[in-house]
Amino acid sequence: MRLDKVREILDADILVGEEFIDLEVVSACGSDLMSDVLAFVKDQTLLLTGLINPQVVRTAEMMDIRVIVFVRGKVPGKEIVQLAKEKDMVLLTTKYPLYTACGLLYSAGLHTKEV
Repeated sequence: MRLDKVREILDADILVGEEFIDLEVVSACGSDLMSDVLAFVKDQTLLLTGLINPQVVRTAEMMDIRVIVFVRGKVPGKEIVQLAKEKDMVLLTTKYPLYTACGLLYSAGLHTKEV
């Protein structure tokens, strides 16, 4: 699924990485536990989380995850946005809670795994 479709489904705002809107993701991982994200290794994965700390970007980088969606309307600080920009990542924010966001993406055809 292309990111522009993800953005539409989640009614999300792009915080950084708009130039990568054509990026394709094939699965999603919804978690607030970064240790669980480390156990979920798949190519072209999108991470949905309610955490807004630098560890989220660092974990995503280690797992080659290029797209992070912050749920519940959370917006990370400027330093986190800058770190993601340096790593060529895409950050989005949506008002939906984690469970709902995963369900919307799953219903639209994106394989979603909540850990």
